[in-house]
Amino acid sequence: MAQTLDRSPAGAGTPAAAPATARLGRRFGRAAGRQHHAGPFTYLLLVAAAFVSLFPLYWNVVAASHSGERVVEAPAPLLPGKRLLDNLSFAWNQVDMGEALINTTVVASLVALSTVLFSTLAGFAFAKLPFRGRGLLLSLVVATMTIPPQLSVIPLYQIITDLGWFDQLQSVVLPSLVAAFGVFFMRQFLVEALPVELVEAARMDGAHSLRIIWHVVFPVARPAMAVLGMLVFVQAWNDFFWPFIALTPDGNPTLQVALAGLGAGNHTVDHAVVLTGALISTVPLLLVFAFLGKHIVGGITAGAVKS
Repeated sequence: MAQTLDRSPAGAGTPAAAPATARLGRRFGRAAGRQHHAGPFTYLLLVAAAFVSLFPLYWNVVAASHSGERVVEAPAPLLPGKRLLDNLSFAWNQVDMGEALINTTVVASLVALSTVLFSTLAGFAFAKLPFRGRGLLLSLVVATMTIPPQLSVIPLYQIITDLGWFDQLQSVVLPSLVAAFGVFFMRQFLVEALPVELVEAARMDGAHSLRIIWHVVFPVARPAMAVLGMLVFVQAWNDFFWPFIALTPDGNPTLQVALAGLGAGNHTVDHAVVLTGALISTVPLLLVFAFLGKHIVGGITAGAVKS
């Protein structure tokens, strides 16, 4: 007579094991439904992290409210002074901070929008469209990330000079329309987030490529597009190396180029004025995160839960 193999765990069917299994199930059930509250140690770590993160910004405000001589004295001031409005007025008028702010907003917005758009299109092509040489082209795109930007300064400067774009905003925007990191980032996201069956179903319904991109790819890629746009916008806002070469403080400067001309005079540098200009350049980014932070976090978490 054939014997049936018992594959259940040893003792699982015994009467003594049943109460233990029931108690274990009730314990995990209560733990799953219970909300875990943070303890004092967690709040202490959060307060310490917030202090370390916010102290540089606080000291920037403190330094901007003192004179240049007081800022470089030891010990450094830790409480705000009375010269904040005077330093703000002086920094705003010494260089054209208003024009620099507008130029930086235009440059950072155009670079972020173009990078997100082109990176999403290229990432979709590398992720879901089969074509010959796809792996080789992707490898070449990723390999460009290893090239230092300093190597391209001389030929890029020669190109913008021949085109008559020196000291023009397009000389800063056009070289940054797309980034290899953005292409690789969007490709990696769409490989996992966009099912190929969804694209094939849209094609079977008669949708052309542009309609698939607009109605299928963009909604799926929205969380990654929000993250990439935020990163590129901040990078373009704080970019100094190439704008300092292509632009001049007296022409069409961005904020970082304008800051290079702050506080200089009589062979000395007024550090309080320089830090005041840095404060002016930081406030718009803080306002953007204050008003759009909820939408950015919402877009990021939208793709974190699978239905």
